[in-house]
Amino acid sequence: MNETNHSRVTEFVLLGLSSSQELQPFLFLIFSLLCLAILLGNFLIILTVTSDSCLHTPMYFLLANLSLIDICVASFATPKMIADFLVEHKSISSEACLAQIFFLFFLHVVGAAEMFLLTVMAYDRYVAICRPLHYTTIMSRGLCCVLVAASWMGGFVHSTVQTILTARLPFCGPNQVDNFFCDVPPVIKLACADTFVIELLMVSNSGLISTSSFVVLVSSYATILVKIRSKEGRRKALSTCGSHLMVVTLFFGPCIFIYARPFSTFSVDKMVSVLYNVITPMLNPPIYTLRNKEVKSAMRKLWDRSGLTWKKQET
Repeated sequence: MNETNHSRVTEFVLLGLSSSQELQPFLFLIFSLLCLAILLGNFLIILTVTSDSCLHTPMYFLLANLSLIDICVASFATPKMIADFLVEHKSISSEACLAQIFFLFFLHVVGAAEMFLLTVMAYDRYVAICRPLHYTTIMSRGLCCVLVAASWMGGFVHSTVQTILTARLPFCGPNQVDNFFCDVPPVIKLACADTFVIELLMVSNSGLISTSSFVVLVSSYATILVKIRSKEGRRKALSTCGSHLMVVTLFFGPCIFIYARPFSTFSVDKMVSVLYNVITPMLNPPIYTLRNKEVKSAMRKLWDRSGLTWKKQET
């Protein structure tokens, strides 16, 4: 084996979404607008929930935390992808690549934990509808804070272990990643070593987390709907659970497709990555909150207050 084969790769080349130079300005514009929509929509949710005392309840606390996760998901790889549309050589250092892998695992686990919190939120609605007298004792702000903190801590531990496994692999050959960021399957395939055990560990770990979480969540929603007897209560719960299931499917569907199978690449992998990195964070605000009467009322009050403040400053 010659010296070149022993040299360690110091940077990776990201092939991006398309090799067509004519499409790059169009993609730059589209994804810039999508990223702006994600940030504005989710920041608006956080600002609305924190500024209105009527929304200081467990359900909206969890929604604000979900918006924070969506902002993190859209921020770890999307800005790099947008910037790469303007350059011909789309490279990333090996350290930055590992950092993306770390945040990828971190956000996946935190997102999975958030989906469990959304199950709690569905139960929150069930308790509010069917057991209103027990609502304040069952659902407390302290309990929600503990669950959220545990989800972030679990994400950190999980991502640290997975990133260490990836960092120990030798990369000394091809350095072209067939994606717009350092996703785990295409990066692992570039290692000049037998990665079967690592792939098995990651598939059984991340794939198992995604698949089991999805099954548990769907089963939980079904149980909640079955337990509600009244037509009005079932209608309200179905409205909540239906929107939850939509987001759960959008989140876990791509994760299961990517991580619950052996690390082989398909042509649709990049589109699936776009789905859970860009589309899902953008859809969460309108699905969960912008169709909610209480949130829309709080937004109107926030807009009125900001308008009054602006007029006072002018006078």
